[in-house]
Amino acid sequence: MIIFIKEKVKSLPSTPGVYLMKDSRGSIIYVGKAKNLKRRVRSYFQQSKAHPQKIIKLVSNIRDFDILLTDTEFEAFMLECKLIREIKPLFNKMMKSPQSYSYIAIDKATKYPDIVITNHRDEQDGKLYFGPFPSKARVESAILGMKEAYKILCSNPKRQNSLCFNHSIGLCIGMCGGGTALQEYYAIIEDIIALLNGENKLILDRIKKEMAEAAADFDFEAAARYRGRIDAIQFLLRKEKVIEFTEENKNLVVIENLSKDSFKLFLIKRNEILFSKIITLGSAEANQLSNLIITTFNNTAFPKVSHVKKDEFDEAQIIYNYLKSSHCRYKKIPDKWIHNHLDKDIENAVTKLIYKKQKITN
Repeated sequence: MIIFIKEKVKSLPSTPGVYLMKDSRGSIIYVGKAKNLKRRVRSYFQQSKAHPQKIIKLVSNIRDFDILLTDTEFEAFMLECKLIREIKPLFNKMMKSPQSYSYIAIDKATKYPDIVITNHRDEQDGKLYFGPFPSKARVESAILGMKEAYKILCSNPKRQNSLCFNHSIGLCIGMCGGGTALQEYYAIIEDIIALLNGENKLILDRIKKEMAEAAADFDFEAAARYRGRIDAIQFLLRKEKVIEFTEENKNLVVIENLSKDSFKLFLIKRNEILFSKIITLGSAEANQLSNLIITTFNNTAFPKVSHVKKDEFDEAQIIYNYLKSSHCRYKKIPDKWIHNHLDKDIENAVTKLIYKKQKITN
């Protein structure tokens, strides 16, 4: 059987796509994507001491595979994501790091607004939510780092105007005792909200200073802990950028060059590819895209305000990373251009985009 598979691999194209590994019953047990299908699939069946046990176990169960070709690596990423969610292959679940999507919730209406982790978002409870974040462990580390930095690790859960034990050892400013410390705590919560909104990074500066002091004192264990906290907070901020970008509900025209004479056109909104097609440069189709763009975006309804949900995040992140890469160029088309059928404005913008060599970073 392995000989059959190796022979089949030889005929694979060296182009982007998705591969679907099957077991003896023909069930799909793993879905993967590749920029170069031949090289990627072949790597599974080459002897390598670097293969982890999960890969070795996967390969021992493979009896056949199918492929789905795509024009670009970006489409392979998106297709892989879609198929994994639909098929839920056994080995994709086994190989995924143990993690669950989590939110950070802050209830400013309470006397002691705390920073908590939750698996669900309730649009009606009046709390501030941030996320979803794909790693609960990173969220926990980030929150702990913020609480350590501002010394708000209160160990008195009821906070009935009595100072907690952590206050006596310098880990809590004493907001549990009320008074001016509680007012200071409110200001700290606002700083943390500003950080998560990307508006204030003073907390990061504070933790970096503590890390430097620990390193200067040769307390490398503490310095490493601070570094972990910094990485976790920056992880949250990166994910929040993805979420914010997606929730802005932009009409995106995206172009990736395939050759000197052609490009792949994508029309994207939120976390979905609404339209995609290979276009030849200089063709009538390339010079008359405004009507296609207007029709596509006008015929797709999205809510004006809608938070990114857990099952949307993976696609949203793939799109965001693609747009920020050097593989494509993109342009945001204003809603008023679409709704008012401003063909000339759209045509001029897209023509500039098609013939612009450098990536647009708006």
